[in-house]
Amino acid sequence: MKEMHAQIGDSVRFAKTVGETDVYLFAGVTGDFSGNHVNEEFMKKSKYGRRIAHGALLVGFMSTASTLMIDRSQSQGISTTPVSLGYDRIRFLAPVFLGDTIEVVYTISEVDEERRRTRAKIEVRNQKDELVSVAEHLLKWVPDETGAAA
Repeated sequence: MKEMHAQIGDSVRFAKTVGETDVYLFAGVTGDFSGNHVNEEFMKKSKYGRRIAHGALLVGFMSTASTLMIDRSQSQGISTTPVSLGYDRIRFLAPVFLGDTIEVVYTISEVDEERRRTRAKIEVRNQKDELVSVAEHLLKWVPDETGAAA
C-alpha cells in the first residue's frame, strides 16, 4: 500500500452555483452578517450593485476540492491519513455574486515524498471563465499507526 497517490499534475474539479441559502447558512455559522453579504439595499449603492458571497465561503469550496483529491487517493489504497496544513496566498480577485456558478480546479503542483506533503494550486473561476480567486493548499499525509484497531 502506498503512502499517497498524488502526482504533479493530478487535478480535480468542483462546481456549484452559489445560492442565497449558501450565503445565509454561512453567515449564521460564522456570525458574519456584513451588509456586503446579506443587505441587498446596502449593496445597491456600492460599485458592485448587489450582494457578494463571503470570501471565506470560497475557501470552503476550495476545501471541498481538496477532499475530492483525498478521496481519489484513498480509493486507490493508502497507508496514511491526509490532513490539511493550511491555505497560502489566498486572493479574492473578483466578486462572486449570488447566482454565480463557480468552478474550483485543484491541481497538485509539488510532491515531497520525504516529508509526506503535497502542495496544490487552486483556481476558482465563474461562469464567464473569469478568475475570481486563487490559493495554494498544503496537505500532510500522516502515517497510520501500525496495528491500530480500525
